[in-house]
Amino acid sequence: MSHFAQYQDGVYADATNGDLPHLPYDHEALRDLAEKAMEPGPFGYVEGGAGRERTADANVAAFARYALRPRSLRPGSENAGDLGVTLFGERYPTPLLTAPVGVLEQVHEEAELAVARGANALGVPLVLSTAASTPMEEVAEAADTWWYQLYWPGDDALAESFVRRATAAGAKAIVVTADTKRLGWRPRDLALGHLPFLRSQGMANYLSDPEFRSRLKADPEPGGVFTEAVFHFLGAFASRSLSTDNIARIRDWTDLPVLVKGVVRGDEAIELVEAGVDGLVVSNHGGRQVDNAVAALDALPEVVEAVGDRAAVLFDSGVRSGADVAVAMALALGARAVLLGRPWVYGLAVDGAAGVEHVLRAVLAELQITAELMGRDAADLDRDDVTRR
Repeated sequence: MSHFAQYQDGVYADATNGDLPHLPYDHEALRDLAEKAMEPGPFGYVEGGAGRERTADANVAAFARYALRPRSLRPGSENAGDLGVTLFGERYPTPLLTAPVGVLEQVHEEAELAVARGANALGVPLVLSTAASTPMEEVAEAADTWWYQLYWPGDDALAESFVRRATAAGAKAIVVTADTKRLGWRPRDLALGHLPFLRSQGMANYLSDPEFRSRLKADPEPGGVFTEAVFHFLGAFASRSLSTDNIARIRDWTDLPVLVKGVVRGDEAIELVEAGVDGLVVSNHGGRQVDNAVAALDALPEVVEAVGDRAAVLFDSGVRSGADVAVAMALALGARAVLLGRPWVYGLAVDGAAGVEHVLRAVLAELQITAELMGRDAADLDRDDVTRR
């Protein structure tokens, strides 16, 4: 068992020698440092949400509506506080994954390679975005464990190529994002006219793909603005007719577990399970797609109850701390994983791979301490451990 909780002992011990942490543990303080480190356009792209950002705000606020219920005298097991979980036959040392975030070159020059190093240090899998700044094969060489997130393009042959490439490169799962048939209405980006794809950013997987390149009349121009490749990317980025029929086709392309991300309704979850998916990620894209939508955490119990034990239910959107992870795991009835997004992106902006590791280590330390104080293994957290305020 990894002793993440001991991290705080080391922090206090170092402080006695005057060696204080150079990065904060408070999310808002880290976000403020990231804002200073980033250009306004990229920062707004990461921080912003759809419309009046009510969904993004609701995701965070939802955690305050749920309270953990520690049982102080509950005897713990010999491994009390163990964070290990099993997903799709694979054992992972923690229930945390880095959520897929695209266009990381606008956050840090090393982009996904820095994320991989930071995540590797803690055994945290990286979920690689289709809109990555580094080709998946290069990420596969750097990451110990990774999953591939697919924005299903309007070109099914390109979707197949992406899935087959990810499988061949060693991905452990395919995560299809279903809530992005087009980009949401994002006022922060609009005010600055900031769409990084127009500058050929976030296109590494496309520009390195033989199927995509076969559609072009000439070799793509790296970093070009309004090039042929950019226009073809914009036309192919997302399918507006994505359905369960599309998802079922992936079975012809890979033997990997298939998850669908962007589910907030029980009825849709049932349809996807009946279509044969292995897992669901309850998420509203961090509030970036639909304004005034249901908070992801509020949607989690409905999805869990709808699918029962027929598919793994994971969670994403609004997580800012280890205690938040504990609440989400309790509502997901135990051994499920949680995807963390914006916090580690801000760590990346401020201090590269070390910043990513700092954020992940802090979240895992708080989660392990919380689980121990609850008298639970994280994977055993359930509805008895949480209540609605």
